Amino acid sequence: MMWYDGRWAWSGWLFMTVIMVVFWSLLIVGIVALTHYLTNTHRGRQPGSSSGEPAWGSRRAEDLLAERFDRGEIDEEEYKRRLTLLREQR
Repeated sequence: MMWYDGRWAWSGWLFMTVIMVVFWSLLIVGIVALTHYLTNTHRGRQPGSSSGEPAWGSRRAEDLLAERFDRGEIDEEEYKRRLTLLREQR
């Protein structure tokens, strides 16, 4: 790369430009990923829960049941029956 009396050829400049773009891109993506990871630590917890109960717990089951009722997949009697069963098991 150091030909032409110590000056760089065009390929040297092109190579260095590509390497610098890749370096800065990886650095920026790494910082964004780290920030995203550190700010989303609350994802697995229920709102207002300090015990860290996972989102797939009994509360999530009630939410899914309510969604099915809203979509019309189940009627009101079945919704109430299943909701009662969920709360009894808790």
